[in-house]
Parts: sequence; C-alpha cells; structure tokens
Amino acid sequence: VQLQASGGGLVQAGGSLRLSCATSGRSFSSYYMAWFRQAPGSEREFVAGIPWWSGGILSYADSVKGRFTISRDNAKSTVYLQMNSLKPEDTAVYYCAASYRVTTMSRDMPYWGKGTQVTVSS
Repeated sequence: VQLQASGGGLVQAGGSLRLSCATSGRSFSSYYMAWFRQAPGSEREFVAGIPWWSGGILSYADSVKGRFTISRDNAKSTVYLQMNSLKPEDTAVYYCAASYRVTTMSRDMPYWGKGTQVTVSS
C-alpha cells in the first residue's frame, strides 16, 4: 500500500487543520491506520489510530485527546486527522502509517507515507 499525506501548513495557536492521507493499493479497509508525528530533536510519537472495522475503538495520545479526531472513509481509501485548538507544541512533521494489526508503536507499522509539516505559531 502507498500512502500520501497532505493538509499541513502554518496556523496560529487555537486554529484548526485537517490532514488527509490518501492510499493506493489493495485492501485499505483491512488496515489499521494511524497518525504519528515527529518534532525536531524528538522521537516519532503516536498521535491517533483507527481500526479497519466500523465501530472500533479509536486511540489517541493523551496530549491530543479532546482536540484531535481521527476518521476514515473506506470508500475513498482515505484517513483524516482533524486537529482543533492547535498549540505550538503540536508543531511537527505528521506521518500516516498502516499496519495489519492494532498497534501504537512506530516500529510495528510497515507502511509509511511522506510527512506533512504542521507549524503552529504562538
């Protein structure tokens, strides 16, 4: 599967952005999809994840709970990350990733897209 993230940009603190991750290849609806982010000098960290089955439990990092929402459209083979109430500490390169199993560990995600930069100014 190939993944392409988009939607990043520069936004003021308190603003919103929606990231999209378009996928190509077979069986999108069978993948666990997740967003990770990596700030300069920091390790890549899990942000949010969504299973392939409808009604599955969504997972969020504590730092984004209540502000970010992950969703997916299997018909469009696309996963989204709606980011509200953005903070300067949300500044990072955001990556989408896919896995055959539910996981929050970057090392367990075999498929990655190129990142999209999100910059939040104070």
